[in-house]
Amino acid sequence: MGSDCGGERVTVCAAKSKWVLTGVLVAVSGCAVGPNFKQPDTRMPSNWKAESFKTVAESQTVPDAPDVEWWNVFHDPELVSLEKRLASRNLDVQKAAAQLAGSRAQLRMAGAERFPALSATGSYARYQASSRMLQRIVHNIGRSTGGPIGDQLEAAGSDATIPLLDRWRDGVDATWELDLWGRVRRQYEAAQAYMDQSREEERGLLIAREGDLARDYMTLRGSQEDLRVLKANREDAARMLELTSARYRSGLVSETDVEEARSQLESIDAQIPQLEKQITLQINAISLLMGEPPGSLTAELTTLMRIPPVPPRVPVGVPSELAERRPDIRAASASLHAATAEVGQAIADFYPRVTIDASFGMQSFSFRDLGFWNARAWNVGPTISIPIFQGGRLTGQLELKKSSQKAAAIEYRKTVLSAWKDVDDALTSFGADQTRRDALVQQVETNRRAYVLASERYRHGMTAFLSVLDAERRVLQSELDLADMTTGVSSDVVRLYGALGGGWEASL
Repeated sequence: MGSDCGGERVTVCAAKSKWVLTGVLVAVSGCAVGPNFKQPDTRMPSNWKAESFKTVAESQTVPDAPDVEWWNVFHDPELVSLEKRLASRNLDVQKAAAQLAGSRAQLRMAGAERFPALSATGSYARYQASSRMLQRIVHNIGRSTGGPIGDQLEAAGSDATIPLLDRWRDGVDATWELDLWGRVRRQYEAAQAYMDQSREEERGLLIAREGDLARDYMTLRGSQEDLRVLKANREDAARMLELTSARYRSGLVSETDVEEARSQLESIDAQIPQLEKQITLQINAISLLMGEPPGSLTAELTTLMRIPPVPPRVPVGVPSELAERRPDIRAASASLHAATAEVGQAIADFYPRVTIDASFGMQSFSFRDLGFWNARAWNVGPTISIPIFQGGRLTGQLELKKSSQKAAAIEYRKTVLSAWKDVDDALTSFGADQTRRDALVQQVETNRRAYVLASERYRHGMTAFLSVLDAERRVLQSELDLADMTTGVSSDVVRLYGALGGGWEASL
């Protein structure tokens, strides 16, 4: 069994009381059996190069320190306003704050055992003792004594009675466990680690909800951009229907062209209500995150706005500091710390437990006598409890705590690996989606030019309407794809900040 006394052993010489006192003071001052917690290694993976933290797209990640309020990189006043209100309004964050307060209360309770417990008591009792017992005692004494004195005692005992008595008592009681083996200190250490875990879980939940809000906001603006694209293409489709109708009335085209143009217009009309429904649902989702009822943010968010673009430079800090920022890593470390402390606590249960009990007060059969010094009563002394046979309970408890510590260490390693995976995935998506978005920008421009050329050729009777219709559909689809990918790139930035721990909110 380990100890943080550096392996030193205190030799107590029974013949010299001063060595006994010295040994007790040394034990009380520092010894704590069991392993000591050491911060696990969280170094960057050796095969992960700094170059992989850069993208080749237009928007670059840079190792500059990011703003704690990372959403400012989008320069969107509405998003900034929502994020600033989130921490005080989100119900999940409020619940986590309440749970953190409970962890602080648990820590205070655990810490109370480090100090003597004092309590003041006062009591009054009026009682009647058994006169029959007194008579039997006096009678037996008289018989054993014999002679005239014995006869007198036997005669007196037959009539002996105990009157009603009043008993008054007040005083102060104290008890304090001498933490010779660090059981109480390990218990307090574990409670403190659990509180740290709760604090990091609250911080992690806040970061997650900030990310949820930003992603929902991006999705909302993306749906509004889709709606704008649909409405713009609807105007083109309506103009094309007018053109084909005019050419049909002039006998230049068949009715088929008119019906195909009308079908394209109706197809766009059918998509608009679906998008409007999505926009309403997304506003409701944001309202829930903000702790508001459905429809409360409609007036604030219903105005069509562009998708917040990503800046040319995205500050993300140094990835080697990941463990210092990710709340899930910090929470896993705190959980491992608590499990390690509980192993020491379980080991300490094998050792004797010494408690000092003391009391001082006044006792009297009359309330008036409580003020006299000779009514005092006191006691002080140690109580030693030595576990001799527990049926394997202590051994089982120690094995349980050791297995919990091992599981916590494995969970910590898994959490760190998952964190690096999240960062790598976010960077990969950020670079790849930007490349695809740039390609879609070119595709939209090409499709738009092809549509204009096809429309002009159709207007002059140089091509069939099918070419125009096909070009029109390609324009619509590519513009919708571009809007979705623009949303995806902005969401990638949100995901990246979430993977990196949301900035530097260590002070939360």
